[in-house]
Amino acid sequence: MRRAKTPKVWRSGTEPATARTDLKLRFLLSVLFLPFFALCTAGFAVWAGFASPHGAPSSGTLIVFAVVCGVLTLVAAADLWVVVRRRRTEL
Repeated sequence: MRRAKTPKVWRSGTEPATARTDLKLRFLLSVLFLPFFALCTAGFAVWAGFASPHGAPSSGTLIVFAVVCGVLTLVAAADLWVVVRRRRTEL
């Protein structure tokens, strides 16, 4: 008699085993937030260039905000690329 195999990950909900994300929603969010984060990156970078080092907010803080927005821009662009590629192959 063989032992029963236990699943590696126990499922607690009623979701299907092959659940996928909503590509239309991810596409919409990526299209909306990619230019938003790009504009925020440019805005914070310009503001940091004109800010004084001892002002409020300091130029260091604005540079951090620009870098964070730049990273979010790259994430949104990568997600948009993945969604477009998956929609071409799956639909």
